[in-house]
Amino acid sequence: MGMRNEAGPGTRPGARVIGGARRQLGLDPGYGRLGYAVVEERGSEWTLCCVGVLETSAKDEFQDRLLALRAEVARLCGDWRPQECALETLYFSKNVKTAMAVAEARGVLRLALAEAQVPVHEIAPNAVKLALCGSGSAVKAQVGRMVARLLGLKEAPKPDDAADAAAIALAGLRSRPMRELQRKMKQASAKGSAR
Repeated sequence: MGMRNEAGPGTRPGARVIGGARRQLGLDPGYGRLGYAVVEERGSEWTLCCVGVLETSAKDEFQDRLLALRAEVARLCGDWRPQECALETLYFSKNVKTAMAVAEARGVLRLALAEAQVPVHEIAPNAVKLALCGSGSAVKAQVGRMVARLLGLKEAPKPDDAADAAAIALAGLRSRPMRELQRKMKQASAKGSAR
């Protein structure tokens, strides 16, 4: 069904996160290639637990490719137990057929995450660039250098889908304080208007 290419220093898969650390799963969605990364945040330090790409064969039936994606996300959630997943939003291309297939793959990923009870935070490609580089129009090489720098790596993970997933995970962690503040403000506003 699918071939996995995984790397990363990691800690023992399935290990529980202890004492204030958070694990974020980052997914660069696709049905031919799914980039994934798990990054652990402990204070102001980030550690890359695992990173890789699941490739599905174009020779396989589409539903079998979707099943492979679901199984991989279930495995990642079971092995690494992330507290949250940052999922890149769909980038609309001119190829409607491809966009629809990727949208279906994203639906399967969201289902697998829901089954694993992992909350999902969607993040746009330009928001990833902004969170890591300070500019929503940063080029891929610049994002890759920031991923390597923030994770203490000599270079960005390979291939690009894996590096993108690591960037997505980091952006999810870096945007979390702002999202928490927005959630609290929304709750306070709802309480105020209920009075």
